[in-house]
Amino acid sequence: MPHGKSKSARSIAIDVLNQFDPKRNYAGPILNNLLDQTGEKQRATDLVFGTIRNRRAVDAVIVAFSSRPTERIPAGLLNIIRLAAYELIYRPQTPDYSIVNEAVENAKTLADKKQSGFVNAVLRQITRHITNRQTPRSDADLRTTLPQCPATGCAFDTCLLPDPENSPADYLNAAFSLPKWLITDWLGEFGFEGTQQICFASNRRPSIYIRPNTLKTTTHQLAQKLRQADIDLEIVPPDTRRASRIDNRESRMIRLKAAAAVTQLTGFADGLFTIQDLTASQAVRMLNPQPTWKILDLCAAPGTKTTQLAETTGDSAKIIATDINAKRLKKVEENTARLGIKGVRIVAYEDIESRVVNLGLFDAVLLDVPCSNSGVLARRIEVRYRLNPKAIEELTATQSQLLRTAAPMIKPRGKICYSTCSIQECENRQLVRDFIRQNHNFQLDSERLILPSPDNLGRDPTHEEKQAAFDHDGGYVAVIVRK
Repeated sequence: MPHGKSKSARSIAIDVLNQFDPKRNYAGPILNNLLDQTGEKQRATDLVFGTIRNRRAVDAVIVAFSSRPTERIPAGLLNIIRLAAYELIYRPQTPDYSIVNEAVENAKTLADKKQSGFVNAVLRQITRHITNRQTPRSDADLRTTLPQCPATGCAFDTCLLPDPENSPADYLNAAFSLPKWLITDWLGEFGFEGTQQICFASNRRPSIYIRPNTLKTTTHQLAQKLRQADIDLEIVPPDTRRASRIDNRESRMIRLKAAAAVTQLTGFADGLFTIQDLTASQAVRMLNPQPTWKILDLCAAPGTKTTQLAETTGDSAKIIATDINAKRLKKVEENTARLGIKGVRIVAYEDIESRVVNLGLFDAVLLDVPCSNSGVLARRIEVRYRLNPKAIEELTATQSQLLRTAAPMIKPRGKICYSTCSIQECENRQLVRDFIRQNHNFQLDSERLILPSPDNLGRDPTHEEKQAAFDHDGGYVAVIVRK
């Protein structure tokens, strides 16, 4: 589209919201099809995902100040109001007059004067009832303040939320637009403060982390190359809680300080790095694979951990990669080719048993199983609308079956590295212990549950805050050894 006809980020976001149904499709592909129509790609992305993550809280505000249930507001107008209300509540740096004015103008293109007047009236009511668009939560009445980040919230003159002391599950459900049954599970295991941090992390804008391809470069060489291309970044310090022998200066991750089109970054086409969250990188680090090993990656697609295995072992280990999804397995081939990896062999899932017969038993099987994604809700924005206890029950059956499939493929003293991007006990610790109870020839070597973490900022950090400013997803890793 010519620049002169470029749409605003808000117009693109409304188009996406109008096409999006949280239980039927995905916002990402819809957004990608429309992004070329705007010069504000990152802003449009933030508006879409932010509105979807906080939709239930936003809708509660709309109902409170329109005196009308959302079902009685035409869908097109509702999404205009949702987007504007999201900005008023969660984007306090944006002037309220510009938010309201553009919402009204967008409404005029879809509806008559009376309906655009309704949009104006609702948004004016919301702004009248906001007493402070960004106030310290430590001084606020939590019943009247919608949380933006751990430090700040948007304060209203009306109680919009339940009392967190008397009804913690109801409060967190309303404040963070997350399923009450899921929050109840977390409260039972992690307590109120731990669960609230998970909720903040689940609604954050997740950072982009880069894993340097150590076959071709080092962390500091890559950082220098990116800085020369005017990419603002910081090198992630080592995690002192992790005793990994492969965690050294040259394999540290890099965080981009600003969003970027990853495939356009300097070094991507040359295979100098892979995008991977800090938590997702822990499975291979805990397994600590060796160059002499023969390794099976049983759920390999799209190949992020497969390629990490190869990089960690200097591309000397013999790695077999497979996945039950043949279409996604092609991504493994694409990623290994881009990174210049030679030691990975891609095998169709149905051929794995015969390949094991030919190759013999493995030193390790990496089992990154399908899971509920409860640790990555900030990235998988639709999950909060689709996940339910029955779905988790079905997933645990699949996870248990995959462990049983991997078990006979392991050499004595060989290892299964079981990982999920879930923080649910039934998918992690409980499932692993059930497996060990039923398979006495295996024992637990190590495990780690990582809870998702927000960056605690939402503003420029102080020196002390910067030390803890690296947000990350949640997940679980267990290394199980065959006796």
